Amino acid sequence: MTENTLVVNQAAEYGAFELKRLYNRNFTIGMTIAILIHLFLIGTYIFIQAITKDDENNIATVRILKYSELGPPPSLDNNAAQQLAVSAPTIAPTVGIPTPVPDADAPKEQTIATQQEMNKVAAPIGEGTGSGGVQITKDLNVEAPKEDETPDINAFVAVEKQPQVVVQGSPIYPDLAKRAGVEGTVYVKILVNKEGKPTKAVVIKSDSEVFNQPSIDAALKFVFTPAIQHKSPVMVWVVIPFKFKLNQQ
Repeated sequence: MTENTLVVNQAAEYGAFELKRLYNRNFTIGMTIAILIHLFLIGTYIFIQAITKDDENNIATVRILKYSELGPPPSLDNNAAQQLAVSAPTIAPTVGIPTPVPDADAPKEQTIATQQEMNKVAAPIGEGTGSGGVQITKDLNVEAPKEDETPDINAFVAVEKQPQVVVQGSPIYPDLAKRAGVEGTVYVKILVNKEGKPTKAVVIKSDSEVFNQPSIDAALKFVFTPAIQHKSPVMVWVVIPFKFKLNQQ
């Protein structure tokens, strides 16, 4: 009975009395740990700031020099003293600054003729044509185009109405090309006269030379309506393509 009572009394004494007795010690330990942690954080911050400041002081500054500020290159002779370039005074430009001159030396003022004055100037007159007109082609050394002159194959001829195909010639497929299985297209330029008939045929592009002569022969069999310019027929070049396809034979 006595032992049980002693155990109960010791347990009751440990709860409130033991905590009160240990309060001061625990409070002191907690404050000491908190102060040490704060001192550690403050010291770490000061250390980082010091390192950053040293890095900023060690950063080199770069200044861009002008070419005029650079001195001459070092001499091959190490004993020769290096000369420094001295900038010379800048000379003010003289372009665009008017210079007074005496009135006697000044050039006369230039005037431009008006349109009415230029119209009064007589133009050169050539030989008369007998119909009241004036022919100036002889004075200008320009020959008028002949009525039946054949136009150049590469010349541009302005027409109001292009030739239209009336009769179409069909080319003969060469036997050699058939056996070889060769296909292609030939572009022929045809000179159409004032009657609409071809007078000349020239191959300007061909996929194979074996098709050239059959295309020319077929081009000369074409019949066109003549090209019209100023209500009159004229000679022109036209381009006709001839396609050779085995599946169409």
